[in-house]
Amino acid sequence: MAKKRVVIDPITRIEGHLRVEVVVDDDNVVTDAYSSATLWRGIEVIVKGRDPRDAGFMTGRICGVCTYSHYRAGIIAVEDALGIKPPLNAELTRTLMNEVLFFHDHVVHFYQLHGLDWVDIFSALKADPMKASKLAFKYVPDGYEPLATGADELSEVQKKITEFAKRGDLGPFKNAYFGHKTMRFSPEQNLIALSHYLKTLEIQRIAAQAMAIFGGKNPHPQSLTVGGVTCIMDLQDPSRLGEYLTRFQQVADFVNRAYYADIVMAAEAYRNEPSVTQKTNLGNFIAHQEFQIGKKEWLLNASGYIKDYDLTKFYPIDESKIEEDVTHSWYQDTGYRHPYNGETIPEYTGYVDGKSIDGKGNLVNTKVADPKGKYSWIKSPRYDKEPMETGPLATIVVNYAKGDKKVQKIVNDFLAKTGLPAEALFTVLGRTAGRMLQAKLIADDGLTAFNSLVENLKSDQSTVTPYKIDADKEYKGRFIGEAPRGTLSHWCRIKDGKIENWQAVVPSTWNAGPVDAEGKKGAYEVNLIGMKLADTAKPLEVIRSIHSYDPCIACAVHVMDVKGKKLGEFKVDPLYGACSV
Repeated sequence: MAKKRVVIDPITRIEGHLRVEVVVDDDNVVTDAYSSATLWRGIEVIVKGRDPRDAGFMTGRICGVCTYSHYRAGIIAVEDALGIKPPLNAELTRTLMNEVLFFHDHVVHFYQLHGLDWVDIFSALKADPMKASKLAFKYVPDGYEPLATGADELSEVQKKITEFAKRGDLGPFKNAYFGHKTMRFSPEQNLIALSHYLKTLEIQRIAAQAMAIFGGKNPHPQSLTVGGVTCIMDLQDPSRLGEYLTRFQQVADFVNRAYYADIVMAAEAYRNEPSVTQKTNLGNFIAHQEFQIGKKEWLLNASGYIKDYDLTKFYPIDESKIEEDVTHSWYQDTGYRHPYNGETIPEYTGYVDGKSIDGKGNLVNTKVADPKGKYSWIKSPRYDKEPMETGPLATIVVNYAKGDKKVQKIVNDFLAKTGLPAEALFTVLGRTAGRMLQAKLIADDGLTAFNSLVENLKSDQSTVTPYKIDADKEYKGRFIGEAPRGTLSHWCRIKDGKIENWQAVVPSTWNAGPVDAEGKKGAYEVNLIGMKLADTAKPLEVIRSIHSYDPCIACAVHVMDVKGKKLGEFKVDPLYGACSV
């Protein structure tokens, strides 16, 4: 069979610079795939030689989206190295900030970043608002009423978007594949989701405000310090606690009355769309304990993994088995390395000449990934030499396998409401649902941390643990936990009172890394294989699958050549988003 290559560069509506190439046969079935990060950053190099107490403020700049995740990771990695245990008030405050970060990230991801893979706004303009309003009641959880779906509200949404379109520029809705054969929402379902898309613009602001109450600002909060937190005055002020509580409840209400309902609706509409319900090709999932909600209690309690889709067996993590490989990454190959001993030495080789299908279906000359060479700035993390998928779905299935009752209940309730089998979790639909289920878990039980904090403050006002750094000692430590996109770890070595080495292994590195030395592909690549494209000139199926991971390439690539060597040149067409190398 003839092989054709489709290059999507860049993948838009994500954080960072990512290109994905798929090879398809005569039936437009994907036979191979390559995930390639095309831009790099320099945080791991920048923190070397610095005072460890400054690391968190620098690692927080790895990404402009999950700033708090890397900020917290940088702080806790140093605490772990120095043997510091922060006071309970500090631990719980960090959890409260983390919970609203997850809220913010997940709702923005589904609606603003992933939504147009599911929602056709032109179809929504043809909907009957009264019919849509009645339909919305079908999808909400028991005991809730739908949000922003009154007939008058939906009519106003149609009016607003119609006027917007008449101006001749669709703005954030531009360049979507409306009318694509794999879009399955009815006009009324599209209108419901479109209304929630607009509502999210308000909700994400409320979530950001909740973060800023204890963090000082958002993005890039500044209240964490090695040893604890600095927002003692906010914690002692009942009105500030009340402001957080109100905002948390507003976002949690949106999760239950809109976000949950829309995923149930997607499960109904897309249950017979193969590109959405095709089982993934990688059945290994890894996750870590997260969200301390009491002295010895965690909302997500499992640090472990599952293999081969098996929800009946849970395996604990052995951190010594975490390594990174760079066989097909633009770095000098130093073999599999544990992050404590990680090296990041750039070796850019670029792409090779080839041909691909353009947006009009024509075969054109282009640069393509060399399957025998290096083709990405992202490394390839492995656990015991095996690729793993991480992310909200991983936290759900790993905690489910460990027997977490709260997780099992929300999963079983969702499966019962949608009529889907447990196997449906291991699909694009399941991955998208996993992110929502994680948000629902926080919405339903996350305030346990708030109540624990209020109770503890009655007898304990401490927020920081004192410590000293001995310049004559060598230290090593790590943070490992969950960020909105999955398992995140930062690993540091401290010598002579300064940082000697720093490595960050992030969720999008786990998922987006290229094939490793043993020929094993990461999650992005392997899970595209076998997918059939309806139209190679409009590869929505590929984009929908990649978007389901919520890629963050800025997080995944964090090194530069400090000697000033030119490693590559990139030109982006501002009108069409095309990128050439």
